Amino acid sequence: MTTEQARRAAPTPMVYAFPVPGEHVRLAYRELHIAINGTEEQKKALGNHALLPRPWEPASCLDPELRHQLWEWLEDVVTWLNREYTWDVSGLIPNCWPLHPHLVHETAVLADQRRRAGLAMTSDALEEWHRYCLPAFTDRMRNRLRAHCDDEHKTWPGKPRHNEHLGEASAERRENAFAHDVDTLTHGRRAHEQPEPARPRLAEVDLETGEIKEDSLGAQPRTRTEKGPRE
Repeated sequence: MTTEQARRAAPTPMVYAFPVPGEHVRLAYRELHIAINGTEEQKKALGNHALLPRPWEPASCLDPELRHQLWEWLEDVVTWLNREYTWDVSGLIPNCWPLHPHLVHETAVLADQRRRAGLAMTSDALEEWHRYCLPAFTDRMRNRLRAHCDDEHKTWPGKPRHNEHLGEASAERRENAFAHDVDTLTHGRRAHEQPEPARPRLAEVDLETGEIKEDSLGAQPRTRTEKGPRE
């Protein structure tokens, strides 16, 4: 393509804006904002705040429409990240990312952090995202994927060992270890238990004879030597 042809071609922006989530995802974020900053009446109207969907935790988004829009948004975010922030192929998020649970979890958090940084009134949060969040995500992705999905999606290399973890023998071995640990706490508590100290007995004394009368706790009567002048 000549320079003239390039000039006449449809113009494209130098950078693309961060993807905007769908209506249901935006509503989820709005409810979370109200749960933190709303009035007492608004907070009460939301019900149990622990049940509010959190887009950075996809498993908490149980509404089908919300879940569908969340996947669409994360797909747009992955496309945006690969285009705007990746030069070398080793840093590309693979197109099979939905088949990697670790990438699903991390991409959701990465998208949420970038959304929050973009809404800030200063560039500080975005600088933190550039400096720490994105590079840390890329490093973890490389360490976990390595070259397994460079050309096409590969099956989970750790699946055989995971199945072994779920096996009956392995589960029983762990349960025995848990039970042994609980037993050590029980025995340790018994070993450190001390008998309660005996409570002091109160007695009534006859001031004329010096006799100590038997009290309600079972003290035996005894006499006190009568005081008098020494010879």
